Amino acid sequence: MFNEEQLEIRDLARDFVMGEIRPHVEAWDAAADLPDALFEKLAETGFLGVLVPEEHGGLGLDFTTFLLVIEELARGDASVALSVAIHNGPVAWLLSKYASPEQQAHWLPRMASGEVLGAFALSEASAGSDSGAVETTARRDGDDWVIDGRKAWVTNGQRAGVALVWARTGSPRELSCFAVPCDAEGWQVERRVTTMGVRASQTVDVALNGVRVPGNALVGDLGRGQAHALEALVPGRLGIAALAVGIGRAALEYAVGYVREREQFSRPLSQFGATQAKLAEMAARVSGARAAMHEAGRRMELVRQGHADEGQGAESLAARAAGAKLLASQTAMYAADEAVQLYGGYGYMRDYPVERLMRDAKGTEIFEGTSEVLKVVIARSILEAAEQGH
Repeated sequence: MFNEEQLEIRDLARDFVMGEIRPHVEAWDAAADLPDALFEKLAETGFLGVLVPEEHGGLGLDFTTFLLVIEELARGDASVALSVAIHNGPVAWLLSKYASPEQQAHWLPRMASGEVLGAFALSEASAGSDSGAVETTARRDGDDWVIDGRKAWVTNGQRAGVALVWARTGSPRELSCFAVPCDAEGWQVERRVTTMGVRASQTVDVALNGVRVPGNALVGDLGRGQAHALEALVPGRLGIAALAVGIGRAALEYAVGYVREREQFSRPLSQFGATQAKLAEMAARVSGARAAMHEAGRRMELVRQGHADEGQGAESLAARAAGAKLLASQTAMYAADEAVQLYGGYGYMRDYPVERLMRDAKGTEIFEGTSEVLKVVIARSILEAAEQGH
């Protein structure tokens, strides 16, 4: 299923998780932050440049390898995986595809080296699922653009060095995308958001007060921001699907370890039929979600290489990504819930890892499109294909 290089990178990520993440994850969750040194190590391994082209200092690897890395990182800590997924997925991917050569030369090598982290600033307090309701504006001032507005739920928070910002540049629903330096005058992190799960990942609200960027900060075509945002949701959703699969795998692994050791009525929990049924259902669901995620990832790689997306209905790339993310997030929540149940009273305590996994899993049903929105995307694709006779 995977080639030798992909397996080597996966094993590197697996070793990184066991050596650099799992020994510290509970402390990071309690502190609600990740150490700067961790990002330096992520950069040293190349994980911050997985999708950055080699000519810009990245690894230039395929999308399947990217998903393998995110899945393994999420087995260790969903907060780490989320930071890396957003940085690589929608941000580096969009810059690599649509930014000007000057912007690519300026940002991509710095992203690959870990000098800057990428952030994705589309959502606003009143514009979550409906990106067309964005109120942030960008106006021309000579050769520059001046951006005003507020953005909500920006991942990578105060660490980010560059953010892709969506703003209105014409009619209320005409959006454009800009690469904005996070040290620009007028860029202000207003507050750190306290979240249920993935607590160590910095999620912030940002104000843009007259942020001035040069004309070449425009990413893609003027007025095509909505299309670019929808396009970026595909790698974004697949990244979250991989994150969810990693959470599901971790929940299963912790549950297996616990029921083999924990005894009730003078025998291990693993010997009870009810326990075995739970483990079997968890394993089946995780395996199915993983297969759906990687199948969509392979289709994503073909499109990334310039091949047209010939799929229709549920077979289209957008629908496949939505379906993979929907299935994976539901699986992560199910597996974490069952793991907590198998741990019994201990599972409800913060002294044990499955409690954190359950909090982290819930976020995957919301990030990059709620489950309800994903169902709309899938159903719409199916119905449109039917109307066209496919």
